[in-house]
Amino acid sequence: MNPLTIEWINKAEGDFVTAQRELRARRSPNYDAACFHSQQMAEKYLKAFIQEQGIAPPRVHDLVELLALCLPFNPAFGFLELDLKGLNVYSVKFRYPGMTAAKGDAQDAVKAARIIRTHLRNLLPVE
Repeated sequence: MNPLTIEWINKAEGDFVTAQRELRARRSPNYDAACFHSQQMAEKYLKAFIQEQGIAPPRVHDLVELLALCLPFNPAFGFLELDLKGLNVYSVKFRYPGMTAAKGDAQDAVKAARIIRTHLRNLLPVE
C-alpha cells in the first residue's frame, strides 16, 4: 500500500475515534466535534482511496466532489452519496457561533461515518 494512503487512513481513524468518544461522553459531550470529526473521517478515507489509485488528492473538503473522483475507479461508491451529502455540512455548520449540534445530529453523523468507513476499509488493503 502507498505510504501516503496509510497516513490518510491513520488520520481518518483518529477522527473516527474522536467522533465516537465525543458521542459517548457522559460528561460534557461535544456533539459539534462528533459531527465535525465524522465529516473529517469520511474526507480522509475518500482521499486515501484516491491516493491509492495513484492520484494526489485535491485540497478540497467537499465530500461529493471527492466522491466524483472515486466513482470512475469503483462505481459502487454511488450508494454513499446520501451519507456523504449529510456529512458535508458538518465541515463548517457547527464550528462557529450560532449553531450547536444536538445528540441526534451527532448520532446521525457517526452512523454515516461508520457506513462509509466500513465500505472503504473493505476496498482498501487495510490490515
